[in-house]
Amino acid sequence: MNIHTSYGVVTEPGTVRIERLLPGPVERIWSYLTDSEKRSTWLAGGPMELRAGGKVENVFRNSQLTRNDDPPPAHLAAFAEHRVPGEIIACEPPHLLAYSWGGAAEAGESSEVRFELEPRNDKVLLTVTHRRLTDHGAMLNVAAGWHTHLGILADRLEGREPDGFWRTHTRLVGEYAERIGSAGGA
Repeated sequence: MNIHTSYGVVTEPGTVRIERLLPGPVERIWSYLTDSEKRSTWLAGGPMELRAGGKVENVFRNSQLTRNDDPPPAHLAAFAEHRVPGEIIACEPPHLLAYSWGGAAEAGESSEVRFELEPRNDKVLLTVTHRRLTDHGAMLNVAAGWHTHLGILADRLEGREPDGFWRTHTRLVGEYAERIGSAGGA
């Protein structure tokens, strides 16, 4: 399977992992994870304090990520701008970044995303693991979301125009529903 487009996998209940082989070097990929301006070209901008306990705020504007896109599905239209706060759990530049997704780490009510970067010659293997997803719907949206966002990142890094965010995300939610089935439950 092509590592550029391979699907995420459920590694345990409530956890999805997705990998992408991206053009390096590792410092370049790290900057796309941590620099607000670069991160906003594929995921979400916003401040990030790169230290354990540091605050994170991802400000999503998915409708602005790509050109030639469909409008968001009606049930997601309210998320034209969506803010996801978090707290840094681990920061080991340029190989590991982990933070809570949706609140403070110690509260235990948020999910957690972990980015691991491994140099592979002139490429970098980026592994994203998103844990503590509370229900099947969250699992589908998160898996499709990371797949879509990482596809945009790969396209940006390789100088290609990415496909429309919403068109891709909507298609992938359906594909992940078939692939994950009921295995995604917490």
